[in-house]
Amino acid sequence: MNTQNKSIRVKGLRKSYKELHVLNGVDFEVEKGSIFALLGSNGAGKTTIVKILTTLLKQDGGSAEVNGFDVASKPESVRLSISLTGQFAAVDEILSGRENLVMIARLRHLKNPHREADELLNRFGLTEAAGRRVSTYSGGMRRRLDIAMSLVGKSQIIFLDEPTTGLDPEARLEVWKMVKELAQNGTTVFLTTQILEEAEQLASRIAILHEGRIIANGTLAELKKLFPPAKVEYVEKQPSLEEIFLAIIGKREMN
Repeated sequence: MNTQNKSIRVKGLRKSYKELHVLNGVDFEVEKGSIFALLGSNGAGKTTIVKILTTLLKQDGGSAEVNGFDVASKPESVRLSISLTGQFAAVDEILSGRENLVMIARLRHLKNPHREADELLNRFGLTEAAGRRVSTYSGGMRRRLDIAMSLVGKSQIIFLDEPTTGLDPEARLEVWKMVKELAQNGTTVFLTTQILEEAEQLASRIAILHEGRIIANGTLAELKKLFPPAKVEYVEKQPSLEEIFLAIIGKREMN
C-alpha cells in the first residue's frame, strides 16, 4: 500500500471519558485529494475523532498521523497544514465578510491579506455581500464564509464537522457544491455527517463508526455489496419533498 498518498492514517485509536469508552481501537486511512465521510449516530465519537486529528484532544492510545505528522508528538506541524470548520459557524457578526477573511489572513501572517480575502470572496460567491456585516447574512452565506475562512492560507486538509447542520435544502446544496470543488482542486476533505444523502452525494469513501469502532469502510458501491441485491419493482416515481421545494423556489426566482 502506498502510504505517500495518504493524508490521514489512524491506527488503534482509543479514547475514554472516565468509565465511558468512546473510541475502542479505530482504524482508517484517507487518501490525498479525496472526500472522506465519517458516519455515526449522536455520541458515536465522530467529533472526538476530529478533535484528536486536529490536536484539540489527546488520545489515550493508538496513533494518528495527519500529513505525515504524528498528532501527539508534532501538533504544531499538524495545525499548520489543516483547517477546521465546526458544527456552528465561527464568524464575527460585527465585522463584514471581507473583514473576517482579512483578519484570519493576518493571523496566518500572509503577505497580502486583502488579495487573499478577495480571491476567497469571489470563489465562494460572496463578493456582492463582502462589505456587509455578517449579522445580515443568511445561514448559507455564513456557512460559506466560515468554510472560506478555513481555506485562508490554502490548507492541505479541511475538517468539516457536520457542516450543513441547521441549513435549509438550498443552502445545503450550495455547501455540497463547494465541498466538491475543494476536492477537485486537490484539498483533502474529512467530513462528519448524520445526513446519509450528504455522504452519498459527496464522499469517495465512507466509514461507519459504531460503538467506538469502524464497522464498515469503503466506497458507496462497496458498501452496497454488503446487502442482498435489491428486488426490482416497477412503481411510479414520486418527487421528493426536496425536489418539490427546489422546483417551487426556482420558479419563483424566474418570475
